[in-house]
Amino acid sequence: MTDRAEMFERLKGLIEPFNKKGVEVTETTTFAGDLEWDSLTVMDFVAEVEDSFDIVISMNLQAEIENVGHLVDAVMKLTD
Repeated sequence: MTDRAEMFERLKGLIEPFNKKGVEVTETTTFAGDLEWDSLTVMDFVAEVEDSFDIVISMNLQAEIENVGHLVDAVMKLTD
């Protein structure tokens, strides 16, 4: 079982290659607003997260994930 801080660090590491603007990533960093990701980047990133954790993030769940903190919670729930 991974704790929240470890999960945040793992996901932050996955975000880095997609973080073209060099934004400081925190729990409140938003994908659309702060990182300025388009839908294609989001799809590529979601695929990376799914592969890394061997999970599937449904479209409904993706729609609810607005920031990094939401993603941490979602991945922790799916890997539990």
